Amino acid sequence: MDVLLYVALGAVLTLAGSALVRRVWSFRAQTPDDYAGQEPAFDIRRHLDGALACEGVIYGPTGRVSARFVAQMHATWDGDRGVMTEHFRYDSGAVQDRAWELTLRPDGTIRAEAEDLVGTGTGMQKGAGVMLRYRIRLPESSGGHVLDTVDWMYLMENGTIINRSEFRKFGLKVAELVATMRPAEAADAGSDRVAAE
Repeated sequence: MDVLLYVALGAVLTLAGSALVRRVWSFRAQTPDDYAGQEPAFDIRRHLDGALACEGVIYGPTGRVSARFVAQMHATWDGDRGVMTEHFRYDSGAVQDRAWELTLRPDGTIRAEAEDLVGTGTGMQKGAGVMLRYRIRLPESSGGHVLDTVDWMYLMENGTIINRSEFRKFGLKVAELVATMRPAEAADAGSDRVAAE
């Protein structure tokens, strides 16, 4: 009887410990306050503006790269309201387009809408970080599933933005995205430099 009690107690402690690790020491545990006061300060009206170049990878549930992509983005702002269009080209040959409508409020909170979102996305910019949470419906060609998504963007000193996103279904991570974004003219200059070498 004592052995069964110890096994049950061990299982409970393992589950509790696992939940604590996820809440305290994981990607999901981040909050905007973690980046308050960090420089350079991320202002989506300034740093997500004009033509942007993007490239990244999507990891599947096994941790292996399931897709690679490049994207051209373009954002325009009228005060605190902006529209950002995205055109993705995947290594499979597939293309995807999205248009975000973004609203930045005086307290740094963000409202985000797009055609493939279920409801409205919400987020916050603070210090060098921007967080955005939303539910996204995948294309029918990818199953049409609705995934809970959290995006984190981190502004680097040279103006490059590092984007990391997690996609979850029923609380389980099913995919992760890592990408860079930067002004298109900076990307073009880098391509010209590589071509010249």
